Amino acid sequence: MSTGELLSIEPLELKFPFELKKQICCSLQLSNKTESCVAFKVKTTNPKKYCVRPNTGIVSPRSTCDVIVTMQAQKEAPPDMQCKDKFLLQSVKTADGVTAKDINAEMFNKEAGHVVEEFKLKVVYVSRPQPPSPVPEGSEEGSSPRGSFSENGNFNDADLNTATRGYVERSEPQDKSAEARALIAKLTEEKNNAMQQNNKLCQELELLKREGRKNAGGVSFLFIILTGLIGIILGYIMKKT
Repeated sequence: MSTGELLSIEPLELKFPFELKKQICCSLQLSNKTESCVAFKVKTTNPKKYCVRPNTGIVSPRSTCDVIVTMQAQKEAPPDMQCKDKFLLQSVKTADGVTAKDINAEMFNKEAGHVVEEFKLKVVYVSRPQPPSPVPEGSEEGSSPRGSFSENGNFNDADLNTATRGYVERSEPQDKSAEARALIAKLTEEKNNAMQQNNKLCQELELLKREGRKNAGGVSFLFIILTGLIGIILGYIMKKT
């Protein structure tokens, strides 16, 4: 907090949590330390970039006033997140009954004999807090211990052996699981092939049965015809004799 004879200002820096393509606001609190009304005016070196509400006003005796500074959305970040913009807050005592509409530039003219307090405020860009990183694998209970460095910077051999054993023990079930999946896939493929062969054999057997029935029917009919012919021939011979 900055303490002057007329106003106390908090904070002394305009801190903006910078984010591209988004309007960002911060606030100033002005506290009147006197028994008189105090008029204030806010100026900036980059008026197109910022909007100040209110940029002029009256602070009643022993009271406070909030000033909201809005930075317009920015398309690119400055180098190293450094900002050269500055604000100037001017304040001066006024007579009772003066309102914000009565404030003019002449009230802050030092050459006219007015006692004007001035505070320069810097603009600071603040990076937004990053979300907490997820718990890394291996940090949960039951996982393999991490290797540690000793005070001289060398890796501890005992920790290395323990970590290696933990890795091997953890990897063996994964290897067995992979082998089991491969075996199941192979057995499933063999089963499907066997079913296909079985269906094929059933179709061929049915086809053979149909052809056999056709052949059997043809032989029986031919046998009957031959038998009839033989009978006719024998009867004819017997008549002749």
